[in-house]
Amino acid sequence: QVQLVESGGGLVQPGGSLRLSCAASGTIFSINAMRWYRQAPGNERELVAAITSGRNTNYADSVKGRFTISRDNAKKTVYLQMNNLKPEDTAIYYCNVNLWERFGASVQNYWGQGTQVTVSS
Repeated sequence: QVQLVESGGGLVQPGGSLRLSCAASGTIFSINAMRWYRQAPGNERELVAAITSGRNTNYADSVKGRFTISRDNAKKTVYLQMNNLKPEDTAIYYCNVNLWERFGASVQNYWGQGTQVTVSS
């Protein structure tokens, strides 16, 4: 049993910054990929950023150069540093994690509860 708890969302002015956190807890043997998605009203969920166990990263073109995904394996936490925020970044942000609960087990996928990010003046 694994839970992902997100935090760090809120209201920020355009050009401002926020850092989202997503902490995994429970029975975890190893965490593979960690990702951030977002979904705005009327839009499909989109992948914002991803980071592998080797810390290779990928970003959506819309956030490249502004957002940075990182991970702290000791804390089992993935972060999304969001700088120079724009109104179009407004969405609910969800973390998503691929992990193994036990050695030799099949990979499991978990979602966070979502955290609201609102960028408005």
